[in-house]
Amino acid sequence: MKTLYIDNEIKYIGSQLAPHWIYKNFNIQGDAIVAFCGECDVKLSEMVDIEDVINNEPIYSKSMLSFITEQFNIELVEGVFRQRLLIFCIKETLEARGFIVKRDGDDLFINDKKLTVSIATKSLTSVLIHSGINILSQDAPIPVSGLKSDLDMNDIKDFAKEVMTRYSKELEDIVLASTKVRGV
Repeated sequence: MKTLYIDNEIKYIGSQLAPHWIYKNFNIQGDAIVAFCGECDVKLSEMVDIEDVINNEPIYSKSMLSFITEQFNIELVEGVFRQRLLIFCIKETLEARGFIVKRDGDDLFINDKKLTVSIATKSLTSVLIHSGINILSQDAPIPVSGLKSDLDMNDIKDFAKEVMTRYSKELEDIVLASTKVRGV
């Protein structure tokens, strides 16, 4: 899996969760994960999480670290497994830095405040995943934790690269593990 940290700020509005967005914008073809920072403002019209739409819960963060991954030749259930794997990689990376993190499904919490948002969906050609981690907790519509505002994390880029590397290696290791066993 190819990885890229994008230095330019990008406002995540939900429309980036689209087939070939990574390829069209960053010339990375195939399975890939990218990360970037910027405001997050997903209106109900752009939401793919029907539960959030029904509950009238748009997503907003003044500053968020976003991960978008596109993966081909898999079905949605496997995509949701991979989404959970990405959340576990984020959790493990935070815990390796000494933070106590609680997971509930595909959400992470610090001090009982929501740290992340995440969704997996299927396009005609791929599975798309967005996972976002609040950097700042101010102005959020619900009580949230933030990497900078609550955890004093200043190396967001290094953290993002560490998460992407961990995720990519985990997926490669899973595929490799499947090649070393004999069928029964």
